[in-house]
Amino acid sequence: MSDALEYNALPQRERRPKRMRAPTADKPAAATVQSANENLSSQPDLRDNYEYKDHTADIQIHSWGQTLEEAFEGAAIGMFNYMVPLEGVTVDDSLEKLYEVSAHDMESLLFAFLDELLFVFSTEYFLCRDIRIQSFDRDSWTIKCLGRGENYDRSKHEQGTEVKAITYSAMQIHEGKDGAEIFVIVDI
Repeated sequence: MSDALEYNALPQRERRPKRMRAPTADKPAAATVQSANENLSSQPDLRDNYEYKDHTADIQIHSWGQTLEEAFEGAAIGMFNYMVPLEGVTVDDSLEKLYEVSAHDMESLLFAFLDELLFVFSTEYFLCRDIRIQSFDRDSWTIKCLGRGENYDRSKHEQGTEVKAITYSAMQIHEGKDGAEIFVIVDI
């Protein structure tokens, strides 16, 4: 990221479990890790273009990407991963959801995008491990995206921290020639 986008970060609280790495020939892995990696081998890689920043009573998601679309996707995956660690979530090709949101400016578009994903999770228990924006229209302020994942199952998925709402508080969206980054606070 550009030096112009520097900020004073609060101490970071890492909620995301460490990613399992695929075994290599010179480093054999334990059988349980190997079998877990085999199950995830056809799964999309978890994005690592986000991090969590402590906030007084909430959590701030900081995401980035080469494009604003990638930063939006990173913020969404960061939100899902905070609620349920996504390493245990698989992508079932039969479970896809198309999301479409519209707004009146960039900040309200980010709010509407994350709020719609949170609403569907809260009502249908659908977890997105992979989110791909298919259309990002800055003239009509609309986003269409495809979310892929599976339904939340208490016996299978580790429970994270409940996200109650998306906020406009201290929301920042930066876009430049070196990429884009987003800061959004979610109420926990």
